[in-house]
Amino acid sequence: MLYTFSQSDYPKTELNDCFLYITEKDAVVLWQDGVLLAVKYPDYFARCKANCTMLEQDVLARNLTALLPQSSKIKLISIEELVGITENYSPQLSL
Repeated sequence: MLYTFSQSDYPKTELNDCFLYITEKDAVVLWQDGVLLAVKYPDYFARCKANCTMLEQDVLARNLTALLPQSSKIKLISIEELVGITENYSPQLSL
């Protein structure tokens, strides 16, 4: 399953519930304001078993590069790579 996060604020219970269901067979993409989640909740992504990525252009547009945790396992991807991810994961859940 592909989980995409596009907002910077979600209720804590909703995030907890989502991350409980994410497995190593899933993918997580942060895009638009969702890239702020990597800065706000780095512990979620440190424990996440899925392949976690975020759109590089959205990170750069929000000047977040210096704020990302050094040990972050979240990979920066291009829009072209995002298209490939969406082709490879089904179903998709957009939050």
